[in-house]
Amino acid sequence: MRQIQVIPLGLTNYKSAWDLQRKIFELRVSGKIHDILLLTEHNHVYTLGKSSEDAHLLANDAELKSTGAEVYPTDRGGDITYHGPGQLVVYPILDLNNYYLDIHRYLRDLEEVIIRSLVDFGIKAHREEKFTGVWVDHEKIAAIGVKISRWITMHGFALNINTDLSYFDRIIPCGIFHKGITSIQKILGNAISVQDVSNSVLTHFSDVFDVRILETDKEVFLKFINQLTIENVECQK
Repeated sequence: MRQIQVIPLGLTNYKSAWDLQRKIFELRVSGKIHDILLLTEHNHVYTLGKSSEDAHLLANDAELKSTGAEVYPTDRGGDITYHGPGQLVVYPILDLNNYYLDIHRYLRDLEEVIIRSLVDFGIKAHREEKFTGVWVDHEKIAAIGVKISRWITMHGFALNINTDLSYFDRIIPCGIFHKGITSIQKILGNAISVQDVSNSVLTHFSDVFDVRILETDKEVFLKFINQLTIENVECQK
């Protein structure tokens, strides 16, 4: 069975996690590491995908400063979204050459992981025909935005658990005007452990992608990646 190394990063700034993704991506391209799954929650941030429009960020500079939210243009697909504490963000860095060469199927499989995970908490979620992501009734509970280069994936999905949904009021989420945003907490009426949801996501990721999950200590992994990155740079000189 294929194996995937899972790294729980805890709460991170968006840029540090993005920089780490890029390091891992280069090492995956060079074949120096196997597939990786990063789990994190971000500090308040708005990220803009390649199809974002400036008008979809409604907050002005003063509002952004008052809320402490940063803004980052990124290289993923999709439009603008929000990340923050209480939201599980999952970044799979996979070589799809070992799975299937089908971007559409990859997106549907990510949705399937989320839909199955929500069932564990008594929530019936679904896909919307014209949109990527996962929905409960007419409200989005999980956003997906990926980058695939040389059939290796980056970025991933964000699942609202105990997320402060008021931050979505300052954007047009994913550029969709006519639908709302929800969270597990909003649906159930009480906060849910992010760790419990993470465990569920890992179980269903293992099933959907037919991989064995191997959890790794964050500090050990970061030290290993930094050393490999230095060696990779030196080899390219």
